[in-house]
Amino acid sequence: MFTAFLIKYAEIGVKGNNRYLFEDALVRQIRFALTKCEGEFEVRKNQGRIYVEALGEFDYDETVDRLRHVFGISGICPMVYVEDEGFEKLCDTIVRYIGEVYPDRSRTFKVNARRARKNYPKESMEINADLGEAILSAYPEMKVDVHRPEIMLNVEIREKIYIYSIEIPGPGGMPVGTGGKAMLLLSGGIDSPVAGYMIAKRGVKIDAVYFHAPPYTSERAKQKVVDLARIVSGYTGPVYLHVINFTDIQLYIHEKCPHEELTVIMRRYMMRIAEHIAKETGCLGLITGESIGQVASQTMHSLAATNEVCSLPVYRPLIGFDKQEIVAVADRIGSYETSILPYEDCCTIFVAKHPVTKPNLNVIRRHEHHLDEKIGELVKTALETDELIVVE
Repeated sequence: MFTAFLIKYAEIGVKGNNRYLFEDALVRQIRFALTKCEGEFEVRKNQGRIYVEALGEFDYDETVDRLRHVFGISGICPMVYVEDEGFEKLCDTIVRYIGEVYPDRSRTFKVNARRARKNYPKESMEINADLGEAILSAYPEMKVDVHRPEIMLNVEIREKIYIYSIEIPGPGGMPVGTGGKAMLLLSGGIDSPVAGYMIAKRGVKIDAVYFHAPPYTSERAKQKVVDLARIVSGYTGPVYLHVINFTDIQLYIHEKCPHEELTVIMRRYMMRIAEHIAKETGCLGLITGESIGQVASQTMHSLAATNEVCSLPVYRPLIGFDKQEIVAVADRIGSYETSILPYEDCCTIFVAKHPVTKPNLNVIRRHEHHLDEKIGELVKTALETDELIVVE
C-alpha cells in the first residue's frame, strides 16, 4: 500500500542558518543507501521535509532496512498520497488506509491534519472533525481519543495530500561526512567496530587500518576484519581499509624489549603508523575501541603512554562503557557474531603473561631506544607495503 516515506530528522533541525547543508548531506546519504535497493526512488526536500518516493515497484522491507542504516534519520514514516481531487476522495482513501493498515480496529485514534497549503478550502480543525466522522462511520468499533490515541493519523495538505500513522525509528545522529574524517584502528574484536559506528553516528567519515601478522594470524583473521569493515560500511558508506603487515615489527619488539612492556610498545607503534596514514589521507583524528580498565593496555597509565606518540586527537567513544554495554551495541548493529569468530588477531598472539599495568613513560621511551637500529626501516617497509581494500 505504501508508496513513499517521510524522513524525519532531529538534531539537524536546530542547525540554524546552516541547516540546509546538513539536509543536503542527508539527502545524498539517502540516495546512496537506496542505490543498493531494488527499484527507483526520488529523494527530495520540500519546505523543511525530506520525502522518498518510489517510482515503481520496490521491496518495502529492504527499503526500510536501508533507511534504518542512514545516520541523521530519526524516524521513517511510510506514507500514501493522493492528488487533491476533492474531499470525498480523501475520505475514501483514509477509510481504505485504516482498513488495510489496522486489521484490528478496536483501537482509539486521532486525526492530526496540517494544512501547509493555505488555499485548501477546509481549515485544519474542520478536516480533523470531518475525517474522524468518516472513520467512525466506516468502523464504529473505533473510538476517538485526542489525548493518548493508539493511532495518530497524520494528514498533510501540500501540493499532494500525504497520509501516515506509523513511525519507524531511525539510527539518529548526523549525516556521515558532515563531521570530517577519522582513522579507525580496526581489529577483529568486539570493541573497535562499535567505536567506528559510534563516531560515524556523529557525522564522521570512517577510514580504517588493520595490523596483520602473518603467519601468526591467518587469512581467515584478515577476512574477518574485512567482514567487520563491511558491516560498519552499511552505516558509513565505503570504508578504505589499510592492511599493514606488522609481523616483523612485532618480532623485533619481542626480541629487543622487556616482555611485560610488549603490548604497550607495540600499541605505540600501531598508533604511530595509523597516524602517519591518517595524516596522508586527510583524517582529523584516530579512533580506538579502548575502555578504561578493560585490559592491561587500557589502564589510564597505558592509555597515556600510547597517546604520547600522537599529535592527532584520539577519540575513544567507549571509554566509559563496560563490556555488556559494548556487546549490546555490537549485537544491535550486527557485528557481534562476526567479532566472536575464533580467529586470532595480532594483539592476542604476542601478549605477555604479566603485562605492566602502570607503565612509566620514561622507562618505555628508554626501552624503545633498543629498537633504534632497525625500527625505522621496518616501519617504512610496513607503510610501503600497505594493502588498500575498498570495502562497501
